[in-house]
Amino acid sequence: MKFSSRVLLSASALLCSAQAFAYAPLDHLPTGSRVAISIEPLQDTTPYLTTSNRDQFFPPASTLKVVTALAAKLQLGDGFHFTTKIETNRQDAVIRFSGDPTLTSEDLKQLLLSAKQQGLQEIKGDLWLDGSAFTGYERAVGWPWDIVGVCYSAPSAAISLDENCVQASIYSQKNGATRVYTPEHFPIYVSSSAKTVSKEYYEENNCGLELLTTPDNHYQLQGCLVERKKPLPLKFAVQNPALYTQRTLHSTLNQVGIKLRGDIRIGQPNSGPYRQIARHDSAKLPELLSVMLRKSDNLIADNLAKTIGAQYFNQAGSYNNGTEAIKQLLLEKANIDLAHAKIVDGSGLSRNNLFTSQDMASVLRFIWKNDATLNLIALMPTSGENGTLKYRRSMRNDPVKGQLIAKSGSVYGSKNMAGYGLDSHGNPTTIFVQYVADYHPVKRDDDKPTIAPITQFEQLFYQDVLKYSQAKPKK
Repeated sequence: MKFSSRVLLSASALLCSAQAFAYAPLDHLPTGSRVAISIEPLQDTTPYLTTSNRDQFFPPASTLKVVTALAAKLQLGDGFHFTTKIETNRQDAVIRFSGDPTLTSEDLKQLLLSAKQQGLQEIKGDLWLDGSAFTGYERAVGWPWDIVGVCYSAPSAAISLDENCVQASIYSQKNGATRVYTPEHFPIYVSSSAKTVSKEYYEENNCGLELLTTPDNHYQLQGCLVERKKPLPLKFAVQNPALYTQRTLHSTLNQVGIKLRGDIRIGQPNSGPYRQIARHDSAKLPELLSVMLRKSDNLIADNLAKTIGAQYFNQAGSYNNGTEAIKQLLLEKANIDLAHAKIVDGSGLSRNNLFTSQDMASVLRFIWKNDATLNLIALMPTSGENGTLKYRRSMRNDPVKGQLIAKSGSVYGSKNMAGYGLDSHGNPTTIFVQYVADYHPVKRDDDKPTIAPITQFEQLFYQDVLKYSQAKPKK
């Protein structure tokens, strides 16, 4: 891998390990890993340190959320919020969902109570759940099939409730069986045929815990669970958010005392006109982006991407028009051409996403130049202090703690980071991008504590980022 480096006036010894064709921290990564890294000043475009493959494609993983956040700022604006409405024509009622990824069952209950206060004591006809704000797939092309049951891959739907995620737990039992507990208020069904086994049996037979799902929100656990004293917490992605919401509403209507004579139907009612009687607004865009970036929330990112597409093209939002809108927005308003990049979702979860480190550096540079109006950098995680970077082993201790603002990203075989190095006053002075793909370390057979290869690499790389960020040129 070729490298180039240049040195600050007073920092000739800062990167003694960075020489042509070699960079010592990379020696810690497993054989076969692909790497694109760069450190460059914000006041100049000539990198301090960079690999020669800045135009090669890597899976961006969740660093793509920085791109989605920028597009949301450019298209939706800080005043944007998701809105859920109840409308009625005196016979039927309709709840119009907009893809609010933060809508909870309690929010829905309060919305119905507000409607009741406005006179909705009884629905003589049907209650419709309108999810026409979005169209197309609820999971992006390239999402792995084996993770669809876990909450970070919850489907992106206009009718979304409780983050499209439910909690459960599995208990090991002395008779060799297992037992699953799910809170009664979750309208799902979970069963288990998994066996309770010893640690030795688990390792000798390569017997893991597996999850099977069905479209009607049924889940079955099978395989093996190592015997344990405490239950293992579980989180399941709701497979059919509309059905989940429909079943939740049956009990919620009883709780608030609204009589329903007809049925709860999913779709758009034909009869009209309808009059709005209640509404619920989500938090505004800056708060949504803060959660999305700091917690790396995939549902917020994907529902925002679809909403961007809906507004930009004036049609129902989808993965297709949302990602195309993101590309066009960045070209029109940021002069960043992503025509060659592959973007298929807003979250970065798909393995089909392909980005270059140079593209990411361009996005970060534009954000920094315009952050007086964008106010995006403050929403990103800070190393060792908050969000997904709070407990990251390579960032939680000095000197790196508190000195980087960045977005992490991880999918199968990829370990990424993109953000800013800070000076001694806490101001961004450098951009850094780390794309590591095909990362597959050899698993150790013993239980001895060890530092992961990626952590060893990152500790050295981030220290170099700081040295360039905080070096003072000679006068």
